[in-house]
Amino acid sequence: MHQSSSERELAHLLREELNRYSPGEKLPSSRALVERHRVSPVTVSRALAALAAEGLVVTRPGAGAFRAAPRPVAPPPGDTSWQEVALTAETPADGGPRGADATGVLATLAAPPPGVVEFNGGYLPPGLRPEQALSAALARAGRRPGAWERPPMEGLEELRAWFAREIGGPGGAVPASGVLITAGGQSALTTALRALAPQGSAVLVESPTYPGLLAAARASGLRPVPVPLDHDGVRPDLLERAFAASGARVVVCQPLFQNPTGAVLHPGRRARVLAAARAAGAFVIEDDFARWLAHDDAGALPPALAADDPDGVVVHVRSLTKITSPSLRVGALAARGPAFERLRAIQVVDSFFVPRPLQETALELISSPAWTRHLRTVAAELRLRRTATTTALAAELPEAPLPFVPRGGYHLWLRLPEGTDPAAVADAAQRAGVALAPGGPYFAAEPPSPHLRLSFAPAAGVGEIGEGVRRLRSVWPGRAGA
Repeated sequence: MHQSSSERELAHLLREELNRYSPGEKLPSSRALVERHRVSPVTVSRALAALAAEGLVVTRPGAGAFRAAPRPVAPPPGDTSWQEVALTAETPADGGPRGADATGVLATLAAPPPGVVEFNGGYLPPGLRPEQALSAALARAGRRPGAWERPPMEGLEELRAWFAREIGGPGGAVPASGVLITAGGQSALTTALRALAPQGSAVLVESPTYPGLLAAARASGLRPVPVPLDHDGVRPDLLERAFAASGARVVVCQPLFQNPTGAVLHPGRRARVLAAARAAGAFVIEDDFARWLAHDDAGALPPALAADDPDGVVVHVRSLTKITSPSLRVGALAARGPAFERLRAIQVVDSFFVPRPLQETALELISSPAWTRHLRTVAAELRLRRTATTTALAAELPEAPLPFVPRGGYHLWLRLPEGTDPAAVADAAQRAGVALAPGGPYFAAEPPSPHLRLSFAPAAGVGEIGEGVRRLRSVWPGRAGA
Protein backbone atom coordinates (compact mmCIF):
# COMPACT_ATOMS: atom_id res chain seq x y z
CA MET A 1 0.00 0.00 0.00
CA HIS A 2 1.43 3.38 -1.01
CA GLN A 3 1.25 6.73 0.74
CA SER A 4 -1.60 7.90 -1.50
CA SER A 5 -4.00 5.10 -0.45
CA SER A 6 -7.02 6.16 1.62
CA GLU A 7 -7.81 5.27 5.20
CA ARG A 8 -10.86 3.43 3.84
CA GLU A 9 -8.61 0.90 2.12
CA LEU A 10 -6.47 0.51 5.25
CA ALA A 11 -9.57 0.02 7.39
CA HIS A 12 -10.70 -2.73 4.98
CA LEU A 13 -7.38 -4.55 5.33
CA LEU A 14 -7.35 -4.25 9.12
CA ARG A 15 -10.94 -5.47 9.28
CA GLU A 16 -9.91 -8.66 7.45
CA GLU A 17 -6.90 -9.15 9.75
CA LEU A 18 -8.93 -8.89 12.96
CA ASN A 19 -9.80 -12.60 12.86
CA ARG A 20 -6.14 -13.35 13.70
CA TYR A 21 -6.56 -11.73 17.09
CA SER A 22 -8.50 -12.90 20.12
CA PRO A 23 -10.94 -10.52 21.86
CA GLY A 24 -8.89 -8.14 24.01
CA GLU A 25 -5.62 -8.92 22.19
CA LYS A 26 -3.53 -5.94 21.24
CA LEU A 27 -3.13 -4.99 17.58
CA PRO A 28 0.23 -3.86 16.14
CA SER A 29 1.26 -0.39 17.18
CA SER A 30 0.52 2.61 15.00
CA ARG A 31 4.19 2.88 14.13
CA ALA A 32 4.25 -0.76 13.01
CA LEU A 33 1.15 -0.21 10.86
CA VAL A 34 2.73 2.87 9.29
CA GLU A 35 5.83 0.90 8.35
CA ARG A 36 3.99 -2.23 7.22
CA HIS A 37 1.44 -0.50 4.99
CA ARG A 38 3.57 2.53 4.07
CA VAL A 39 0.92 5.08 5.02
CA SER A 40 0.95 8.21 7.13
CA PRO A 41 0.21 8.23 10.89
CA VAL A 42 -2.94 10.28 10.14
CA THR A 43 -4.24 7.54 7.82
CA VAL A 44 -3.62 4.90 10.51
CA SER A 45 -5.35 7.01 13.15
CA ARG A 46 -8.41 7.57 10.97
CA ALA A 47 -8.65 3.91 9.96
CA LEU A 48 -8.54 2.77 13.60
CA ALA A 49 -11.14 5.41 14.49
CA ALA A 50 -13.43 4.01 11.79
CA LEU A 51 -13.09 0.48 13.19
CA ALA A 52 -13.69 1.78 16.71
CA ALA A 53 -16.88 3.47 15.51
CA GLU A 54 -18.02 0.09 14.15
CA GLY A 55 -17.36 -1.50 17.54
CA LEU A 56 -14.61 -3.77 16.14
CA VAL A 57 -11.67 -2.31 18.06
CA VAL A 58 -11.15 -0.44 21.31
CA THR A 59 -8.49 2.28 21.48
CA ARG A 60 -6.88 3.17 24.80
CA PRO A 61 -4.75 6.32 24.94
CA GLY A 62 -1.14 5.43 25.65
CA ALA A 63 -1.79 1.68 25.39
CA GLY A 64 -2.80 1.11 21.76
CA ALA A 65 -5.67 -0.58 19.95
CA PHE A 66 -7.28 -3.88 20.96
CA ARG A 67 -9.78 -6.20 19.32
CA ALA A 68 -13.19 -5.54 20.86
CA ALA A 69 -15.22 -8.24 22.54
CA PRO A 70 -17.98 -9.73 20.38
CA ARG A 71 -21.17 -7.76 20.46
CA PRO A 72 -23.93 -9.37 22.51
CA VAL A 73 -26.68 -11.00 20.47
CA ALA A 74 -29.71 -8.73 20.38
CA PRO A 75 -32.65 -10.21 22.29
CA PRO A 76 -35.66 -11.20 20.20
CA PRO A 77 -38.30 -8.45 19.90
CA GLY A 78 -41.06 -8.53 22.47
CA ASP A 79 -44.77 -8.82 21.78
CA THR A 80 -46.45 -5.44 22.33
CA SER A 81 -49.70 -6.35 20.62
CA TRP A 82 -51.44 -6.48 24.02
CA GLN A 83 -51.14 -2.68 24.19
CA GLU A 84 -53.72 -2.27 21.41
CA VAL A 85 -56.35 -3.55 23.81
CA ALA A 86 -55.02 -1.71 26.86
CA LEU A 87 -54.91 1.65 25.07
CA THR A 88 -58.44 1.45 23.67
CA ALA A 89 -60.48 -0.46 26.24
CA GLU A 90 -62.91 1.64 28.27
CA THR A 91 -65.84 1.23 30.59
CA PRO A 92 -69.30 2.62 29.78
CA ALA A 93 -68.59 5.53 32.14
CA ASP A 94 -65.67 6.70 30.02
CA GLY A 95 -66.04 9.46 27.49
CA GLY A 96 -64.45 7.25 24.86
CA PRO A 97 -60.92 6.26 23.94
CA ARG A 98 -58.32 8.98 23.94
CA GLY A 99 -55.53 9.13 21.44
CA ALA A 100 -52.96 11.58 20.14
CA ASP A 101 -52.73 11.95 16.37
CA ALA A 102 -49.72 14.17 15.73
CA THR A 103 -49.81 13.83 11.93
CA GLY A 104 -50.95 17.39 11.24
CA VAL A 105 -48.51 18.82 13.79
CA LEU A 106 -45.54 16.87 12.46
CA ALA A 107 -46.26 18.16 8.96
CA THR A 108 -45.20 21.61 10.17
CA LEU A 109 -42.56 20.59 12.74
CA ALA A 110 -40.50 18.14 10.67
CA ALA A 111 -37.49 19.77 9.00
CA PRO A 112 -37.33 18.94 5.28
CA PRO A 113 -34.24 17.25 3.80
CA PRO A 114 -31.36 19.40 2.53
CA GLY A 115 -32.14 21.07 -0.77
CA VAL A 116 -35.90 21.18 -0.17
CA VAL A 117 -37.46 24.65 0.13
CA GLU A 118 -39.27 24.84 3.46
CA PHE A 119 -42.79 26.21 2.98
CA ASN A 120 -44.32 24.02 5.67
CA GLY A 121 -42.77 25.30 8.90
CA GLY A 122 -44.07 27.69 11.51
CA TYR A 123 -40.88 29.24 12.87
CA LEU A 124 -38.52 31.98 11.79
CA PRO A 125 -35.33 30.85 9.98
CA PRO A 126 -32.01 31.14 11.83
CA GLY A 127 -31.18 34.40 10.06
CA LEU A 128 -34.30 36.08 11.45
CA ARG A 129 -34.06 34.79 15.00
CA PRO A 130 -32.50 37.08 17.60
CA GLU A 131 -29.83 34.50 18.35
CA GLN A 132 -27.14 36.93 19.52
CA ALA A 133 -29.62 38.71 21.76
CA LEU A 134 -30.87 35.38 23.09
CA SER A 135 -27.32 34.21 23.84
CA ALA A 136 -26.58 37.43 25.67
CA ALA A 137 -29.88 37.20 27.56
CA LEU A 138 -29.14 33.61 28.55
CA ALA A 139 -25.70 34.58 29.84
CA ARG A 140 -27.12 37.47 31.88
CA ALA A 141 -29.94 35.29 33.18
CA GLY A 142 -27.47 32.73 34.47
CA ARG A 143 -25.80 35.42 36.55
CA ARG A 144 -29.00 36.66 38.14
CA PRO A 145 -29.25 36.02 41.89
CA GLY A 146 -31.35 32.94 42.49
CA ALA A 147 -31.47 32.04 38.79
CA TRP A 148 -31.49 28.33 39.66
CA GLU A 149 -33.88 28.61 42.58
CA ARG A 150 -37.46 27.40 42.42
CA PRO A 151 -39.65 30.09 40.80
CA PRO A 152 -43.14 31.08 41.98
CA MET A 153 -45.71 28.57 40.75
CA GLU A 154 -47.44 31.22 38.65
CA GLY A 155 -44.19 32.57 37.17
CA LEU A 156 -41.79 35.43 37.85
CA GLU A 157 -43.62 38.57 38.94
CA GLU A 158 -41.81 40.85 36.49
CA LEU A 159 -42.58 38.54 33.57
CA ARG A 160 -46.24 38.24 34.57
CA ALA A 161 -46.52 42.02 34.80
CA TRP A 162 -44.97 42.44 31.34
CA PHE A 163 -47.38 39.96 29.75
CA ALA A 164 -50.29 41.67 31.54
CA ARG A 165 -49.36 45.01 29.96
CA GLU A 166 -48.91 43.42 26.54
CA ILE A 167 -52.28 41.67 26.69
CA GLY A 168 -54.41 44.27 28.45
CA GLY A 169 -52.83 47.45 27.16
CA PRO A 170 -51.59 50.47 29.11
CA GLY A 171 -54.95 50.89 30.85
CA GLY A 172 -54.33 47.87 33.04
CA ALA A 173 -57.32 45.88 31.79
CA VAL A 174 -55.49 42.64 32.63
CA PRO A 175 -53.87 42.45 36.08
CA ALA A 176 -50.56 40.70 36.62
CA SER A 177 -52.26 38.53 39.24
CA GLY A 178 -54.34 37.00 36.45
CA VAL A 179 -51.36 35.87 34.35
CA LEU A 180 -49.87 32.38 34.49
CA ILE A 181 -46.49 31.73 32.80
CA THR A 182 -46.59 28.60 30.63
CA ALA A 183 -44.13 26.49 28.62
CA GLY A 184 -45.12 28.05 25.29
CA GLY A 185 -48.39 28.40 23.43
CA GLN A 186 -49.11 24.71 22.80
CA SER A 187 -48.79 23.93 26.49
CA ALA A 188 -51.06 26.87 27.30
CA LEU A 189 -53.74 25.64 24.88
CA THR A 190 -53.62 22.12 26.29
CA THR A 191 -53.85 23.41 29.86
CA ALA A 192 -56.81 25.64 28.98
CA LEU A 193 -58.69 22.84 27.24
CA ARG A 194 -58.18 20.44 30.12
CA ALA A 195 -59.16 23.04 32.68
CA LEU A 196 -62.27 24.47 31.02
CA ALA A 197 -63.91 21.66 29.01
CA PRO A 198 -65.28 18.47 30.65
CA GLN A 199 -63.86 15.29 29.19
CA GLY A 200 -66.07 13.90 26.46
CA SER A 201 -67.70 17.27 25.75
CA ALA A 202 -67.70 19.35 22.58
CA VAL A 203 -65.30 22.22 21.99
CA LEU A 204 -66.01 24.71 19.20
CA VAL A 205 -63.14 25.46 16.82
CA GLU A 206 -62.76 27.63 13.76
CA SER A 207 -62.89 25.80 10.46
CA PRO A 208 -60.19 25.51 9.26
CA THR A 209 -57.91 25.82 12.27
CA TYR A 210 -54.48 25.01 13.66
CA PRO A 211 -53.90 21.19 13.67
CA GLY A 212 -52.12 21.36 17.03
CA LEU A 213 -55.36 22.58 18.60
CA LEU A 214 -57.34 19.69 17.13
CA ALA A 215 -54.72 17.19 18.29
CA ALA A 216 -54.67 18.65 21.81
CA ALA A 217 -58.46 18.62 22.04
CA ARG A 218 -58.77 15.00 20.94
CA ALA A 219 -55.92 13.89 23.19
CA SER A 220 -57.80 15.52 26.09
CA GLY A 221 -60.91 13.48 25.32
CA LEU A 222 -62.79 16.36 23.70
CA ARG A 223 -64.84 16.47 20.49
CA PRO A 224 -63.93 19.37 18.16
CA VAL A 225 -66.98 20.90 16.46
CA PRO A 226 -66.16 23.14 13.46
CA VAL A 227 -67.53 26.66 13.04
CA PRO A 228 -66.82 28.10 9.56
CA LEU A 229 -65.08 31.44 9.12
CA ASP A 230 -64.44 33.85 6.28
CA HIS A 231 -61.94 36.67 5.74
CA ASP A 232 -63.64 38.61 8.57
CA GLY A 233 -63.08 35.81 11.06
CA VAL A 234 -65.44 33.34 12.68
CA ARG A 235 -69.10 33.81 11.72
CA PRO A 236 -71.16 34.81 14.78
CA ASP A 237 -74.42 33.45 13.35
CA LEU A 238 -72.93 29.98 12.93
CA LEU A 239 -71.19 30.26 16.31
CA GLU A 240 -74.54 30.85 18.03
CA ARG A 241 -76.04 27.82 16.27
CA ALA A 242 -73.04 25.66 17.18
CA PHE A 243 -73.34 26.56 20.86
CA ALA A 244 -77.03 25.67 20.82
CA ALA A 245 -76.57 22.40 18.91
CA SER A 246 -73.50 21.07 20.73
CA GLY A 247 -73.89 22.29 24.30
CA ALA A 248 -70.23 23.31 24.20
CA ARG A 249 -68.83 25.46 26.99
CA VAL A 250 -65.60 26.43 25.19
CA VAL A 251 -64.76 28.00 21.84
CA VAL A 252 -61.18 28.49 20.64
CA CYS A 253 -60.47 31.26 18.16
CA GLN A 254 -57.56 33.20 16.67
CA PRO A 255 -58.94 36.71 16.09
CA LEU A 256 -55.72 38.10 14.62
CA PHE A 257 -54.08 36.68 11.44
CA GLN A 258 -55.74 33.30 11.92
CA ASN A 259 -53.87 30.10 11.12
CA PRO A 260 -54.17 29.03 8.30
CA THR A 261 -56.40 31.62 6.56
CA GLY A 262 -54.86 34.85 7.86
CA ALA A 263 -58.32 36.22 8.70
CA VAL A 264 -58.75 39.08 11.18
CA LEU A 265 -61.93 39.21 13.24
CA HIS A 266 -64.01 42.17 12.01
CA PRO A 267 -64.61 44.90 14.62
CA GLY A 268 -68.35 44.42 14.20
CA ARG A 269 -68.07 40.74 15.10
CA ARG A 270 -66.04 41.06 18.29
CA ALA A 271 -68.98 41.95 20.54
CA ARG A 272 -71.19 39.29 18.92
CA VAL A 273 -68.61 36.55 19.55
CA LEU A 274 -68.35 37.51 23.22
CA ALA A 275 -72.14 37.82 23.51
CA ALA A 276 -72.64 34.36 22.03
CA ALA A 277 -70.25 32.87 24.55
CA ARG A 278 -71.86 34.73 27.47
CA ALA A 279 -75.30 33.54 26.43
CA ALA A 280 -74.07 29.94 26.34
CA GLY A 281 -72.21 30.26 29.66
CA ALA A 282 -69.02 29.43 27.77
CA PHE A 283 -65.38 30.48 27.69
CA VAL A 284 -63.55 31.96 24.70
CA ILE A 285 -59.94 30.75 24.47
CA GLU A 286 -58.22 33.53 22.52
CA ASP A 287 -55.06 32.23 20.84
CA ASP A 288 -53.19 35.45 20.04
CA PHE A 289 -50.21 33.68 18.48
CA ALA A 290 -49.45 36.17 15.68
CA ARG A 291 -49.63 39.59 17.36
CA TRP A 292 -45.83 39.98 17.27
CA LEU A 293 -45.80 38.77 13.65
CA ALA A 294 -47.62 41.78 12.18
CA HIS A 295 -46.03 43.19 9.01
CA ASP A 296 -44.77 46.75 8.98
CA ASP A 297 -47.69 47.83 6.75
CA ALA A 298 -50.35 46.30 9.01
CA GLY A 299 -51.31 49.58 10.68
CA ALA A 300 -52.78 49.76 14.17
CA LEU A 301 -53.79 46.34 15.49
CA PRO A 302 -57.06 45.74 17.33
CA PRO A 303 -56.73 45.09 21.05
CA ALA A 304 -56.96 41.57 22.40
CA LEU A 305 -60.47 40.33 23.17
CA ALA A 306 -59.30 39.90 26.75
CA ALA A 307 -58.79 43.67 27.02
CA ASP A 308 -62.54 44.24 26.48
CA ASP A 309 -63.73 41.49 28.83
CA PRO A 310 -64.10 42.36 32.52
CA ASP A 311 -66.28 39.30 33.22
CA GLY A 312 -63.70 36.57 32.61
CA VAL A 313 -65.29 35.13 29.47
CA VAL A 314 -61.97 35.27 27.61
CA VAL A 315 -58.95 33.14 28.50
CA HIS A 316 -56.02 34.61 26.58
CA VAL A 317 -53.01 32.70 25.21
CA ARG A 318 -49.78 34.47 24.20
CA SER A 319 -46.32 33.04 23.46
CA LEU A 320 -42.80 34.33 22.79
CA THR A 321 -41.81 31.22 20.81
CA LYS A 322 -42.91 32.19 17.29
CA ILE A 323 -41.21 35.58 17.36
CA THR A 324 -37.94 34.34 18.90
CA SER A 325 -36.89 30.70 18.70
CA PRO A 326 -38.52 27.25 18.77
CA SER A 327 -36.60 26.56 21.96
CA LEU A 328 -37.67 29.65 23.92
CA ARG A 329 -40.84 27.98 25.09
CA VAL A 330 -42.23 30.72 27.29
CA GLY A 331 -45.83 31.88 27.06
CA ALA A 332 -48.71 33.08 29.20
CA LEU A 333 -52.34 32.37 30.06
CA ALA A 334 -54.48 35.29 31.25
CA ALA A 335 -57.78 34.61 33.02
CA ARG A 336 -60.08 36.01 35.72
CA GLY A 337 -61.90 34.48 38.64
CA PRO A 338 -62.07 30.78 39.51
CA ALA A 339 -60.91 29.87 35.99
CA PHE A 340 -57.44 31.18 36.84
CA GLU A 341 -57.21 28.91 39.88
CA ARG A 342 -58.28 25.94 37.78
CA LEU A 343 -55.66 26.72 35.14
CA ARG A 344 -52.99 27.12 37.80
CA ALA A 345 -53.90 23.81 39.43
CA ILE A 346 -53.82 21.92 36.12
CA GLN A 347 -50.37 23.29 35.26
CA VAL A 348 -48.97 22.54 38.71
CA VAL A 349 -50.17 18.95 38.52
CA ASP A 350 -48.83 18.50 34.98
CA SER A 351 -45.42 20.17 35.19
CA PHE A 352 -45.04 22.12 38.48
CA PHE A 353 -43.67 25.29 36.83
CA VAL A 354 -41.71 26.67 33.88
CA PRO A 355 -37.94 26.39 34.56
CA ARG A 356 -36.66 29.59 36.12
CA PRO A 357 -33.57 30.01 33.87
CA LEU A 358 -35.87 30.03 30.84
CA GLN A 359 -38.13 32.65 32.43
CA GLU A 360 -35.10 34.75 33.42
CA THR A 361 -33.80 34.55 29.85
CA ALA A 362 -37.14 35.70 28.45
CA LEU A 363 -37.22 38.58 30.91
CA GLU A 364 -33.69 39.65 29.98
CA LEU A 365 -34.57 39.56 26.28
CA ILE A 366 -37.77 41.61 26.43
CA SER A 367 -36.10 44.15 28.75
CA SER A 368 -33.21 44.81 26.36
CA PRO A 369 -33.07 47.33 23.46
CA ALA A 370 -32.56 44.35 21.14
CA TRP A 371 -36.22 43.34 21.62
CA THR A 372 -37.80 46.33 19.87
CA ARG A 373 -35.14 46.24 17.15
CA HIS A 374 -35.94 42.57 16.55
CA LEU A 375 -39.68 43.27 16.26
CA ARG A 376 -39.03 45.99 13.66
CA THR A 377 -36.69 43.72 11.68
CA VAL A 378 -39.17 40.85 11.59
CA ALA A 379 -42.09 43.13 10.64
CA ALA A 380 -40.17 44.49 7.65
CA GLU A 381 -38.83 41.11 6.55
CA LEU A 382 -42.20 39.36 6.74
CA ARG A 383 -43.77 42.04 4.52
CA LEU A 384 -40.90 41.60 2.05
CA ARG A 385 -41.39 37.83 2.02
CA ARG A 386 -45.16 38.14 1.68
CA THR A 387 -44.74 40.41 -1.35
CA ALA A 388 -42.17 38.08 -2.90
CA THR A 389 -44.50 35.12 -2.45
CA THR A 390 -47.59 36.74 -3.93
CA THR A 391 -45.55 38.17 -6.82
CA ALA A 392 -44.10 34.72 -7.58
CA LEU A 393 -47.52 33.08 -7.37
CA ALA A 394 -49.02 35.61 -9.79
CA ALA A 395 -46.16 35.09 -12.26
CA GLU A 396 -45.73 31.32 -12.02
CA LEU A 397 -49.31 30.17 -11.29
CA PRO A 398 -51.62 32.72 -12.95
CA GLU A 399 -54.36 30.09 -13.26
CA ALA A 400 -54.46 29.56 -9.50
CA PRO A 401 -56.78 31.83 -7.49
CA LEU A 402 -54.73 34.39 -5.58
CA PRO A 403 -55.20 33.68 -1.89
CA PHE A 404 -56.37 36.15 0.72
CA VAL A 405 -53.26 38.14 1.62
CA PRO A 406 -53.09 39.13 5.30
CA ARG A 407 -50.75 41.82 6.63
CA GLY A 408 -49.57 39.65 9.47
CA GLY A 409 -48.53 36.11 10.18
CA TYR A 410 -46.37 33.99 7.95
CA HIS A 411 -48.65 31.88 5.75
CA LEU A 412 -50.99 31.85 2.76
CA TRP A 413 -53.93 29.50 2.29
CA LEU A 414 -53.82 28.21 -1.30
CA ARG A 415 -57.00 26.90 -2.92
CA LEU A 416 -56.49 23.83 -5.12
CA PRO A 417 -58.76 22.81 -8.03
CA GLU A 418 -61.83 20.87 -6.98
CA GLY A 419 -61.33 17.13 -6.80
CA THR A 420 -57.63 17.46 -5.98
CA ASP A 421 -56.07 15.45 -3.18
CA PRO A 422 -53.98 17.95 -1.15
CA ALA A 423 -51.88 15.18 0.40
CA ALA A 424 -50.96 13.86 -3.05
CA VAL A 425 -50.01 17.34 -4.24
CA ALA A 426 -47.89 17.87 -1.12
CA ASP A 427 -46.14 14.55 -1.71
CA ALA A 428 -45.44 15.47 -5.34
CA ALA A 429 -44.18 18.88 -4.26
CA GLN A 430 -41.80 17.24 -1.77
CA ARG A 431 -40.37 15.13 -4.58
CA ALA A 432 -39.98 18.31 -6.63
CA GLY A 433 -38.02 19.93 -3.83
CA VAL A 434 -40.56 22.01 -1.94
CA ALA A 435 -42.30 21.14 1.37
CA LEU A 436 -45.88 22.34 1.98
CA ALA A 437 -48.59 21.42 4.47
CA PRO A 438 -51.70 19.70 3.02
CA GLY A 439 -54.97 21.28 4.12
CA GLY A 440 -56.82 18.19 5.36
CA PRO A 441 -55.44 18.19 8.96
CA TYR A 442 -56.66 21.79 9.42
CA PHE A 443 -60.31 20.69 9.39
CA ALA A 444 -62.17 19.07 12.29
CA ALA A 445 -64.54 17.37 9.83
CA GLU A 446 -64.57 16.67 6.10
CA PRO A 447 -62.88 19.57 4.24
CA PRO A 448 -65.32 21.54 2.05
CA SER A 449 -62.55 22.26 -0.47
CA PRO A 450 -58.90 21.27 -1.08
CA HIS A 451 -56.14 23.57 0.16
CA LEU A 452 -52.43 23.80 0.84
CA ARG A 453 -50.77 26.04 3.44
CA LEU A 454 -47.69 27.87 2.22
CA SER A 455 -45.51 29.41 4.93
CA PHE A 456 -43.08 32.04 3.70
CA ALA A 457 -41.29 32.58 7.02
CA PRO A 458 -38.92 29.55 7.17
CA ALA A 459 -37.31 30.03 3.75
CA ALA A 460 -33.73 31.29 3.65
CA GLY A 461 -34.74 34.43 1.74
CA VAL A 462 -36.78 35.89 -1.10
CA GLY A 463 -34.64 34.12 -3.70
CA GLU A 464 -35.47 30.75 -2.22
CA ILE A 465 -39.15 31.72 -2.07
CA GLY A 466 -39.16 32.36 -5.81
CA GLU A 467 -37.42 29.05 -6.47
CA GLY A 468 -39.91 27.23 -4.27
CA VAL A 469 -42.89 28.65 -6.16
CA ARG A 470 -41.28 27.67 -9.48
CA ARG A 471 -40.93 24.11 -8.20
CA LEU A 472 -44.55 24.17 -7.04
CA ARG A 473 -45.61 25.15 -10.55
CA SER A 474 -44.26 21.86 -11.89
CA VAL A 475 -46.69 19.81 -9.79
CA TRP A 476 -49.70 22.14 -9.70
CA PRO A 477 -52.83 20.19 -10.70
CA GLY A 478 -53.92 20.76 -14.28
CA ARG A 479 -50.56 21.92 -15.59
CA ALA A 480 -48.85 19.92 -18.29
CA GLY A 481 -46.56 17.34 -16.74
CA ALA A 482 -48.00 17.73 -13.23
